[in-house]
Formats: sequence, structure tokens, C-alpha cells
Amino acid sequence: MARSLRIQYENALYHVINRGNYRNDIYASDGAAHSFLATVIEAVQRYGWRLHAYVIMRNHYHLAIETPLPNLTIGMRWLQSTAAARFNRFRKENGHVFQGRYKALLLENAAALRRVVDYIHLNPVRAGAVSAERVGEYRWSSLKALVENKRPEGLVCAEWLECRGHGWLDNAKGLAAYLEYLREIGADERQQRQLGLEGLSSGWAIGTHGWKAALAREHSHKALSRGMEKQDVVEMREAHWRKLLEAELSKAGKSTDELNSRFKCPEWKLEMAHGLQSGGAPVRWIAEQLRAGDPSALRARLSDYRKEHRQKM
Repeated sequence: MARSLRIQYENALYHVINRGNYRNDIYASDGAAHSFLATVIEAVQRYGWRLHAYVIMRNHYHLAIETPLPNLTIGMRWLQSTAAARFNRFRKENGHVFQGRYKALLLENAAALRRVVDYIHLNPVRAGAVSAERVGEYRWSSLKALVENKRPEGLVCAEWLECRGHGWLDNAKGLAAYLEYLREIGADERQQRQLGLEGLSSGWAIGTHGWKAALAREHSHKALSRGMEKQDVVEMREAHWRKLLEAELSKAGKSTDELNSRFKCPEWKLEMAHGLQSGGAPVRWIAEQLRAGDPSALRARLSDYRKEHRQKM
């Protein structure tokens, strides 16, 4: 199956997630977790990424990555293939290690990154691997590496620490304050919800509606590629249809105001509807945008239109 293209640009921020094949516990042993973490750090250094946070659980991982160059795809391809090869060699096995294609949610800015970093660091608490009080002790988390000042090259924290408005800096005092903050909210699910620390592993982007709409519009053509999860591309598909609508209006020499004509579906609207449907827009959406009345009636008229069009050819 053809794979859809990733959205990539300079200095992009991502929340990257993947699971073991069939949700297997691929990191159940210290050796497997250590090998994967070493591969992550190698990828960070090889591709010039900035690693803002990571956590490795028994059957999945989370990364918060910044790509100064638009190279997420090539870097993740190397990371996952290398990690899988090392895992299979270590276990003397063959086959797929990961359940499929990794997810990479785009993040708008430092505010979105801050939420994702907290979400990643609290993952062991949500999974019951450690208590909130001991969140800084989870071995396979960037939180432990930061607090103990044992961070690998490429692991950074200044941006998401300093943007919180508490005066926290990338030093022992700032990290100690951050750890205490995680202990507090880690024991309070209600507070986590209020801080927006839910739903950060779903969708295709995390940020304001305006930013997502603009990003979807710019990259809407990528939603048409096969291989992208259906629930992740609703906004991108609609942005593509709106581009088609603008093109059809221009072609017909009409304005958006004229869509409110007293006739529900004159001939020029029917021609536009045909063009939009040919471009992949669903009839229900077309009927709504063109103010063309009942979708079922429009579908029937489009069917007749196509038959007449074919006969004239």
C-alpha cells in the first residue's frame, strides 16, 4: 500500500508514538529498553534532532522531537528499522517488532510541547508502573535523566521549562521545581484534565484551531494519499474540498454570496457539484456548501447529469 507523506518543515515539533506488534511487551527486559534508548539517542545525533522528552514503556514508546531540518521521515525510518534489527538479533527472532506505522502528531508551539512533555513524563504513573511520588525514579524516562543530570547528548528542556511562567530555568533548582509539580498533578487526574493533559496521543496535530486549519489547508493534498488513518485527516480532507470549491466558484465566475440564490440547484450549481464530487468531496458536504437542498435529491441529479454528459461525449 502506498504511504501518505508526512508533514515536514524546518523546526517542526512532533509527538511520536508507536507500539509493539500485537501490543507485545517488546521492552519488558532492561536490555531491550536500553538498546532502544541507545538507538533513539543515536538517531537524535545522526539527524540533528532536539529530543525534548522520551519514555519507554513495556509495549510502546513516546518521543517529543524537534527537527531543525525537515527530516523526520528518513530519521524515523532509520530509527525503527535499526531498533527492530537489533531487537530481533538480540532475541534471535524474525518478523515485525512494531505494530505498524508510527504516529507523529505535529505540535504548534512551546505551549503544546509543554503539555506533551508533561503527558510523556506522567505516562508511567498513568500505567501504574510507579506512583506519582516516585515519578522521577522511572528508569526509562527523560525525567530521571534530567533530574539526575545524566542527560544524553541531544536531550533538551530549557524551552518547555521556561515557557511556564514560573521562572524555572534549565538548572537543578528549575528541574527540582518541575519534578515537584509533576508529583502534585500526577496524583490528581482532575487537575490533569484541567491542564489539557488528555487526548495528546490522538489526532494529527496539537494546537489552536486556527493553526490547525491553516496547516491543514497548506498540506491538504497529503490527506488524499493512502495509508493515513481516517480519523486523523478530517480537517485536511475538508481543507482540500474547500480549495476545490474556491476553484469551482472561480471557474463558474460566481461568488460565495451567490450560493444563497433562491434556486436550490440551478444548472451552474450542478456543474460545480459534479466538479466537487469528481475531486472526492462527499455529496452531503457538497449539498451543504452549495445550499443545494437535500443530499439524496442532489445525488440523483448528479447521476442524471453524468449520464447526460456521457451521452454527449
